[in-house]
Formats: sequence, C-alpha cells, structure tokens
Amino acid sequence: MLCALGLLGPVTPAAYASAGRVADGPDGRTAGREAADPTAEGPETDGPDAGEAGPGADRLAQVHRRIEALYRAAERATDAYNAAQERVEGEQKQIVDLARRIDGAQHRRDALKRQAGVLASAQYRAGGVPDEVRLMLNADPQGYLDNAVLARKAQRAATDVAGELGRLAAGLRDDAHSATVRWERLDAERAKKEKARRDIKKKLDEAKKIESRLAAAEKNRLKELEESRARAEQQKWLDTGILKEIHNRASGAGKKAVSFATAQIGKDYVWGAEGPDTFDCSGLTLRAWQAGGRTIPRTSQEQWRRLPRVAVTDMRPGDLIIYFSDASHVGMYLGDGAIVHAPRPGRQVTIAGAGSMPILGVVRPDH
Repeated sequence: MLCALGLLGPVTPAAYASAGRVADGPDGRTAGREAADPTAEGPETDGPDAGEAGPGADRLAQVHRRIEALYRAAERATDAYNAAQERVEGEQKQIVDLARRIDGAQHRRDALKRQAGVLASAQYRAGGVPDEVRLMLNADPQGYLDNAVLARKAQRAATDVAGELGRLAAGLRDDAHSATVRWERLDAERAKKEKARRDIKKKLDEAKKIESRLAAAEKNRLKELEESRARAEQQKWLDTGILKEIHNRASGAGKKAVSFATAQIGKDYVWGAEGPDTFDCSGLTLRAWQAGGRTIPRTSQEQWRRLPRVAVTDMRPGDLIIYFSDASHVGMYLGDGAIVHAPRPGRQVTIAGAGSMPILGVVRPDH
C-alpha cells in the first residue's frame, strides 16, 4: 500500500514541503530540508498566468510560497492559541483551588475566634482573686489544685488557639495574594489567546483570499506543484538510505496510538480542534496517544520540549516527528517512511512521506 501511495518513492500530497538547505537531524544524518523564512512576504498578484512555464510558472511558485507561508504562520499562531488555552485552564483550576482553600480557612478562623471567645470569658470569670487567696479560702485544697491544673490546660489551649489564628491569618494573606497574581496571569493569558485567535483568522483569511483569485486550472496546477515538491523532498530523504536503519516494531501503546490516528484519516483539519470530528496537527497526536494510554502536552512545541527525544534512525511507529525549526508541526510515524498527520486548513487527516517536510527531531511518548 505504501508503495502504491508513493511513500517509498513518490509521495502523497504534503502540506509543507519547501526548498532550502539541507539540515542535520538529531542523529547527525540528513533529516530534512530547512524551510525558507515562512514570514517573508511574497509578491501580491491577481493570479498566475495560464502558461505552464516561464513567468506564469514563476508567479505560480510565488503564490504557492506565499500561501504556504501564511498557513505556516497560522499554525504557529494555533500553537500559541492552544498553549494559551492550556495555561488559561490551568490558572482557572488554581484559582478555584485557592478559593476553596480560602473559604475553608475562613470557616476555621471563625470557629477559632468563637473558641477563643469562650476561653476568654472563662478566664474573666475566674479572674480577680489571687491564686494564694483562693487556695486559703478553698474548703477543698485538692479540688482547688485540680481546678488549677484545668486552668493551666485552658491557658495552653487559649495560647494554641491564638497561635493557630495567627498562622491562619498569614495563610489567608498569602492565598489572597496568590489569587490576585493568578487572576492577573489569567487576564494576560486570555489576552494572548485572543491575539493568537486574531492572528490565525488574519492569516487564514489572507490565504483563502489568494486562493480564491485562482482559476480552477490554476488551483489544480498549484496542487500539482505542492505534490511535486513533496515528492522531491521525500525522495531526497529516502536517498540517504535512512530507511535501512529504521525498524518498524511498535510498542503496544504505540500500536494503539497508530490505530487511533489512522482511523481519523479523511477528517478535516480545523485549528484548535482535538476531535472527535476535526483535528489540528497536535490535537490529533494528543488524542491518539490518549488512546494509547499516555497523556502528552497539547502543542507540537511543548511535545518537542517535554517529551523524550530519540534519533531519527531509532524511531518506531507511534513516535512523533516534529517538523520545522520552530516545532510548529507534528505527525505520527507509521513505519516504512510514512506519517499520518493533519496538514493544514483546507486539507484532511492523511498519510504523507515522513521526509516531505524538514524534520526537527523525533519524540517518544512511551519512552
């Protein structure tokens, strides 16, 4: 099947193939090709010429680069959005926990104040007469001594209550300060999330606007160009002989993750989506590894930062391949030089060549 799809030679369409210099992978082998600056502004155009070569082809290539740059930028913004959303949820949980702790401390403080009041009243009623006089006047000296022991215990209880009240007051002040700080962080993360959302919408709208200018024939040529470049990148990766060093033995958890991911093939990419009907690239890997019994970070950048890394030559099915120097894309290795991934808006979850995009490195959720 993989040969038919072209993954051991020609490949299926990949969203992010790009030309540039060769980059070294974590194992020192050629792992992919470094992407051109994705933020570089391409020339504005009303659409490429109809010719297959010459200026028309050059302009079509420029349009392709511009669209790819916009989708790449949108994916980076999606990562920022997802990360901000994760932090918002974390801050909200911490604030709820603090609120519960403050409420419990306030109830305990009120109970201690009542207890302190009772002890103070008891001491007041027993006061006013020196201990020596009360001993002389008491008809039952032993009873007095017993009462004195009880009085000392009451004094110690009052001291303990006062100490606990002091500690509670300090804890409440600290918790109130923490809650204030977390509210400020929450507001900041919400602002970051909203900015990322605006950035995503702006990039996607611009990419759609450019694509909408193209005639049907030009859109087909653009897709062919995308496929051709993906095939070229995959072939360069395969030509290194790297598949001779990579085995296809998945772990039990990896098999479950692969099974889930491949079952999503054909579902639409939607930024910020985690299933069950639509996914973005890291939303797909997140849910796939949850099916494999592992909880992993939400974004491709955090997956790259926090999960154990392995050499490209040591990867196995279920491992996650992180793409581009900014770790803005992720796919799941299937074996035989193929990945399953959610490419970009306007595309569906699909199988592509593992080397059709510049590889940053590989991480293993079940290391």
